[in-house]
Amino acid sequence: MSATIRLTMAQALVRWMSAQMVEFEGQTLPYFAGVWAIFGHGNVAGMGEALAAAGDAMPTWRGHNEQGMAHAAIAFAKASRRGRAMACTTSIGPGATNMVTAAALAHVNRLPVLFLPGDVYASRRPDPVLQQIEDFADATVSANDCFRPVSRLFDRIMRPEQIVDALPRAMVVLTDPALCGPVTLALCQDVQAEAFDYPESFFTQRVWRQRRPVPDAHELSALVSALRGAKRPLIVAGGGVLYSRAEAALADLALATRIPVAETQAGKGSLRWDHPQALGSIGVTGSSSANRAAADADVVVAIGTRLQDFTTGSRTLFGGSLFQVNVATTDASKHGAEPVLGDALMVIDALDHSLAGWRAPDPWVVANDQAVREWNAVVDAAIDPGDALPSDAQVIGAVLRTAREDAVVVCAAGGLPGELHKLWRTRRPGGYHVEYGFSCMGYELAGGLGVKMARPERDVFVMIGDGSYLMLNSELATSVMLGCKITVILLDNRGYGCINRLQQGTGGRPFNNLLADSRHEAMPAIDFALHARSLGAGSEKVSGIADLEAALQRAAVSPHSYVIVIDTDPAVTTQGGGHWWDVAVPEVSERAEVRAARGRYEQYLDGERE
Repeated sequence: MSATIRLTMAQALVRWMSAQMVEFEGQTLPYFAGVWAIFGHGNVAGMGEALAAAGDAMPTWRGHNEQGMAHAAIAFAKASRRGRAMACTTSIGPGATNMVTAAALAHVNRLPVLFLPGDVYASRRPDPVLQQIEDFADATVSANDCFRPVSRLFDRIMRPEQIVDALPRAMVVLTDPALCGPVTLALCQDVQAEAFDYPESFFTQRVWRQRRPVPDAHELSALVSALRGAKRPLIVAGGGVLYSRAEAALADLALATRIPVAETQAGKGSLRWDHPQALGSIGVTGSSSANRAAADADVVVAIGTRLQDFTTGSRTLFGGSLFQVNVATTDASKHGAEPVLGDALMVIDALDHSLAGWRAPDPWVVANDQAVREWNAVVDAAIDPGDALPSDAQVIGAVLRTAREDAVVVCAAGGLPGELHKLWRTRRPGGYHVEYGFSCMGYELAGGLGVKMARPERDVFVMIGDGSYLMLNSELATSVMLGCKITVILLDNRGYGCINRLQQGTGGRPFNNLLADSRHEAMPAIDFALHARSLGAGSEKVSGIADLEAALQRAAVSPHSYVIVIDTDPAVTTQGGGHWWDVAVPEVSERAEVRAARGRYEQYLDGERE
């Protein structure tokens, strides 16, 4: 008879998590770097007691907001290239539902995080408990059912022995390259405290290793034949290149074959910005060099990207035949592509071997070289300081000139991701961390904290608008508390400048986006620098680009997180590059501007792009 140990379910869960290891950057480390926790009645007695007893074997961090701490956990996983992850535990009610937005973000971005929200009593003995949602038609429903559509795996733990099956299943999803995403195990609060005689073997240390599926020989052969016959080939690098750690192999392949490479938001940094074959960003927020190549290419090879609308220009950008290299069958078959199912590194290595001696034709190389030179001139002009109210591009330029080569820039929503995609010159892999799959306002500060926890040796610059800062700023205090220094550049355009521009671009009047265009009795005089100081960070407000660069030097020597506030122009954006984006315009309107915008929109739908 096998030996057993009597533990509560929560104690067993924490012990099992501590035994899961991973090979990560030449070391064997715990897969779970720790647990973010905000305790309430639904998890403080069970999970709280278990985590307290675990100590450094399973570090626990206290968040200030459940969504914020979950964003930090997700950013940690992204900065770790999906090699390690964190867990998040909350109580049963608003604490749990506060994490649903973060779960959706992780789901869209294919990032691993383990959600452990408390749940109602499995026994139903005291029903309805505090914060319990009652569904009169379905007694099995709880608030945690909100996690179902935004979890790769959802399970409700209603018996202590259930985790013997549930936890390994969760780990399979978290570590699988195709299935990877958020896992939710809803922990009934009475079950957390119930004991069971667990097999000691359940807690044996296990090392999980990255799976690298090799491509099917027929699919690979079709791709090789298409490239050898191509006159204008193009590679589109997505986040899968970085998660596969294939950036060096891609750089070598591009150099050997002279195939140009464009980058999605998630794939930016796959090549150094000045690599001979780097075209820059692609799509709606793309460079003119990359978008011109995408339109002219006769073969497009997308590697590790899910081809969302910002990449494809709402399916109007690519002109040639499309091949999709991906570990996920659904992604590999999108947009009528020829699928090549496999790990990015395995496919790139296979292409390097199969294309030995072949190079892209000279006219294609010359045309792309000229396009890149023209685009770099656009970038230089956009980021050059001026005397007027600064643009987002000029602020980006100041950070670029000040940041060290291994610095990481973090952003998520508004107009800044588009400007960064176009203008940020990434010099090291992982130096560009922009969440643009879910484009979640409020991710930035918490995300910066997660990046710093994953990469403490690198400087982290968070670029955030006033709108996102107001939505979620509490993890700035957490960064101070944990000694995880981030430098925050807060661009104040006094509202939602990006959507204001989109509103006017579709013919609408300025309405309810900038503060001045919203219903008000008095304009709020928000002192962001003072607010940041109240959270424990250093801070100052500057009045121009020269002052900003001086402030960045002061921030560099600050021992703790530092916030620099600068007013920016909400109307100015980089005009070079870009591509059409399908944003539906009303068919009927009293405004002539809307009717005109509708006419332009219908031309695009009819393929009559101007």
